[in-house]
Amino acid sequence: MVPHKTPRGAAALGRLKIFEGIPPPYDKKKRMVVPNALRVLRLKPGRKYTTISRLSREVGWKYEEVVKRLEEKRKAKSQAFYERKKELEKVRIRALKNKEGELKNIQQTISTFGY
Repeated sequence: MVPHKTPRGAAALGRLKIFEGIPPPYDKKKRMVVPNALRVLRLKPGRKYTTISRLSREVGWKYEEVVKRLEEKRKAKSQAFYERKKELEKVRIRALKNKEGELKNIQQTISTFGY
């Protein structure tokens, strides 16, 4: 609840930004979890809470299903990327182990130059 009729509340509402899904400048950035903001850590058990999607739906927003579908596609794409990244890391480690002897000589040569 924001006191929107007071100057302070009106200023707070003016600073509020809400997006459908993840807007373009932020969709390419790495996402992270802020532990101090997790609901399970901040709220006492049994406390009531709400989400922005529920609030939006109750005031008449009609694109909830579209955003859910797009979010599922994004998560599937992200999961595929992560699986491929793990597989490539395994291949890289395997290649390093196979060429460990040759790399040892190269590392010694490079270390003489200060690297």
